[in-house]
Amino acid sequence: MSVGIIMLVHTAFDRAEQVARHWARAGCPVVIHVDSKVPEKTYGAFTKALSDLPEVIFSPRHRCEWGTWGLVAASQDAAEMMLDRFAAVRHVYLTSGSCLPLRPVEELIDYLDARPQTDFIESATTADVPWTVGGLDHERFTLFFPFSWRRNRYLFDRFVEAQRALHVSRRIPKGVVPHMGSQWWCLTRQTLSAILQCPQRRRHERYFKRVWIPDESYFQSLARLHSQNIESRSLTLSKFDFQGKPHIFYDDHLQLLRRSDCFVARKIWPHAGRLYQTFLNHPESAANRQEPNPGKIDRIFAKAVDRRTRGRSGLYMQSRYPNFGWENGMTAARYSVFQGFAELFEDFEPWLGRATGAQVHGHLFAPERAEFAGGQTLLNGALPDTAAYRDWNPKAFLTNLIWSTRGERQCFQFGPHDAPDIMWDMARDPNAQISVISGAWAVPLFRSGGDFSKLRAEAAALQKAEHALLDQLRSPDAKARIRIWTMAEFIEAPMEPLQLIIDEIGHKSPRRLAEAPVMLDLNGFGRFLQQLKNQGMHPYLMGDFPVEAAPRPSASPARKPYLVKN
Repeated sequence: MSVGIIMLVHTAFDRAEQVARHWARAGCPVVIHVDSKVPEKTYGAFTKALSDLPEVIFSPRHRCEWGTWGLVAASQDAAEMMLDRFAAVRHVYLTSGSCLPLRPVEELIDYLDARPQTDFIESATTADVPWTVGGLDHERFTLFFPFSWRRNRYLFDRFVEAQRALHVSRRIPKGVVPHMGSQWWCLTRQTLSAILQCPQRRRHERYFKRVWIPDESYFQSLARLHSQNIESRSLTLSKFDFQGKPHIFYDDHLQLLRRSDCFVARKIWPHAGRLYQTFLNHPESAANRQEPNPGKIDRIFAKAVDRRTRGRSGLYMQSRYPNFGWENGMTAARYSVFQGFAELFEDFEPWLGRATGAQVHGHLFAPERAEFAGGQTLLNGALPDTAAYRDWNPKAFLTNLIWSTRGERQCFQFGPHDAPDIMWDMARDPNAQISVISGAWAVPLFRSGGDFSKLRAEAAALQKAEHALLDQLRSPDAKARIRIWTMAEFIEAPMEPLQLIIDEIGHKSPRRLAEAPVMLDLNGFGRFLQQLKNQGMHPYLMGDFPVEAAPRPSASPARKPYLVKN
């Protein structure tokens, strides 16, 4: 009877009864604390169910809420009862009602008997721990926290802000160095008695009652004052996610728990019948087991946290809809965006499809509808071409399209007529390849031959819209592969940039282009731009176009005259 067990219980009383009987059968006395929020009827039934075990007793009840003093007070009262009633107890092990012994209790007893003066309690200073969640490290020991973080979050935050503004700083009791760690400890009788019988106990209690999450710092700090030998680790396997919430173990974690070699695990799902059946009724010998080592399964938990927080690139779902910047890649695959090409070349989309083998769409973000390749109205993943559906969340529309068609390169057109909000998302997407011929929007206006005053107003609006798009593409935060040509410089030598674009798309058998797209006839385009200038607009995005086309050289140069002498 060298190990006594304290159980803090507030729910799943049938499982808590099973575990208490398991401890008692192995000869361990058990002191149980039941949260005062539990109805009297439930509490009475629970105590009656364990009344046949004289070594199982109940301590005075406290209201226990996450991060409050009630958890420490409950542990104190239960520990005092344990030390008073059971003189043979040498170590006191604090557990919860959701804890489950993983190895035979006899092995735990032997393990602690071999270390009679060792306290097992995780205890580290705030500067040395990476797990503090909520933005409060050393401040949890120097500010006051009279409000519950969970029930009165608004008052909690405002009171912290006010103390920071007033430069409030509490005085830490003399001799106490604040430490933090898991609340699930195993302390020797000597250390626990020294903490509970310390002449400064009331002073320590007054201080820690207003510390944030005192159950993770009270015993952890005071053990440093009184312990002769601290092993700064917990014998309980307890894993937490990136938000500081405990991982819950289910039936399919059976082999994982076996591999940990730990004595106790927390937190077990109450309906994990296979785990309770396996570890309580058929304990395995630890003949070949090593020292308890939860680090053996840290890699698996790290992968789980990474998958939960980062997910797969371009995959969004209800269970993991990340905050801005947490996407782990906005889209699932590379894609190409072309601005100005369809306006400058005849049948550019069919040509691009033949040259690359990619699926080439029209303007996916056109005002009327999403122009899917081949005139489709419904694409993979049940994506409709409806503008209202697309514009409800343009970013989600794009990511869904790329995810649903992964394995096939997607290309589409874009322009200043299209929904502008999506451009910033594409600009910061490393999977995007964006090619722009600036000013090409003027070619359809030039060829339309409509009322010039209306063309001038439309040209001014399109130039302003494209200028805003180019500003986004030139932002230092843009991560896409971006190439921008003015229309004037592009048409001087169009084959070189076209070849570059095709090579970047990644054609399976890179070779020189055998077929070039047909460029529209631009005779008179320079005069059209000059007319816009004459009407008071400055068309600058397309580069410098001469008003009149330069005369072409004749096929054979004129011969110089010369004289022939007789």
